[in-house]
This record gives sequence, C-alpha cells and structure tokens, in this order.
Amino acid sequence: AWTTSTSMRKSMKKMKKIAAISLAAAMTIAMAGCGNSVPKNTVNSVDDLEGKKIGVQLGTTGDIYASDYEGDDAGTTIERYNKGTDAVQALKQGKVDCVIIDEQPAKAFVEKNSDLKILDDAFADEEYAICISKDRSDLTEAFNGAIEELKADGTLDDIVNNYIGDDTKGKTPYESPADADHSKGTLKMATNAAFEPYEYYDGDKITGIDADMARAICDKLGYDLEIDDMEFDSIITAVSSGKADFGAAGMTVTEDRLKNIDFTDTYATARQVIIVRGN
Repeated sequence: AWTTSTSMRKSMKKMKKIAAISLAAAMTIAMAGCGNSVPKNTVNSVDDLEGKKIGVQLGTTGDIYASDYEGDDAGTTIERYNKGTDAVQALKQGKVDCVIIDEQPAKAFVEKNSDLKILDDAFADEEYAICISKDRSDLTEAFNGAIEELKADGTLDDIVNNYIGDDTKGKTPYESPADADHSKGTLKMATNAAFEPYEYYDGDKITGIDADMARAICDKLGYDLEIDDMEFDSIITAVSSGKADFGAAGMTVTEDRLKNIDFTDTYATARQVIIVRGN
C-alpha cells in the first residue's frame, strides 16, 4: 500500500510539473502574440508609399495629395477618416501603414503617442490661407489688409510662437485690446477643432493659432468672433453657402478649392508629413 501511495504521489507531481510547463509555454506564446499583433513599420521614406495603406483625414490636403497614389499598379489604397485622431488610432492598430497629415498636428499626435514617429522626408510643402465666399470680395480685401497689419506689427508672429515656439510657448497669448471696437456685429468662422495647434479644444473653448488670428483680425475690422466647429470637408460648403463668413483650419490653397471658394493672402507656411509606427 505504501508503495502504491508513493507511486501515485510521484505521478501527480509529474503531472503538475507537465501542466506548469504547458501553462508557461502557453503564456509565452500568448505574450509573443500580443507583442506582434501590430505589424512592424514598413514605410521609411516617401519612396515606400506605393502599395501601402495610407491613412488621411477626409478633405484635407493630405487626402488630396495622397489621392495621386490611389489606384496605381502597386495597389496603394487610401483610408479616409473624419478626424485626424481616428487616422492615427488606425495606424496604432495596424489598420494602415502610415498617416499623411499637417506637420504641427503630427507633432502633437507624436508627442502624445511614444510609439509613433514622423519621417524626416516631407511629403509636400504648402501655404495656409483663409477661405471666403467668391461673392464677398470686399471681405477678402479687408482680411488681406488686416493680415498685412498683423504681420507688420509682429502680432501674427507672437500668436504662432505662443503655440509652436519651444522657447516662448505659452508666454505670448493673444488678448483683444481693451478699446477694441466690435460695433459692426459678429463674423462666424467655420473650422475643424481637431488640428492642434491651429485649432483645438482647451476645455470647452476652441483655441489655437487660427482662432487667435481670427480674433485679432476681427478686432482690427470692428467685429466680434463666433467659431463654429464642423467636419473639415464641410467648411468650404458652409462658407460658400453663407452659413459661415469665413473658414480657417490650416487650409491650403489648391486649384480644386479655388473653383468653389476664394482665399486670402497666405498667413503661414507648413508641410505635409508622414507618421509611422516607431516599432
């Protein structure tokens, strides 16, 4: 009986050991699977874009420029998202190979996501301007005059540096002059407040370079400012139909857009860049 009991105990110990080894192996495989669930980065330059899935924000310049790759022989596909944050999330999940977007918003995304990086190669250079209806050339002319004044007196530089400059960030917030005249009424600005640092939410308030610039322009022209947040690809329609007086959302002047809307003089230069996974 003693021999049988000893034999059973040894057998049970052996079975437990085998079970423990199997469990450890299963956990190792599972952990390895988790680590490899997101594909490694395969886009290291602009030359690698062909044949890849490219994420863009619908209606943006990145969308327009990336469309040149769509339907090519390499099988490049464009995945369009209503928000830049959605495109970035798709990149993190491995649903797209890269995201093409404006440089400053890209920097904001990468700052908040250590597993992402921006390629050194710029995808495209561009210039930003404010869009205004073709029927309101007088307003376009007035805006151009205000933009010129804001450039000349350094206000525009101060606004940009408050959001972008490493040494001065947050130190030169724009404030309306105490004697600002808003007797002409209110101008409504159409924007997409998901494009930090040009326009984004700080609490329940829309702030950013474009918001401050628009407020400074309105102060010079005698208007109060109202900001209407909407999808990016709805901005031109809202302005051309009169639902908004002007649009400012890091918008680039393109031939296609000029068919439907007018633009002011340029107020900033920027780049389209490529965000990839940093793994």
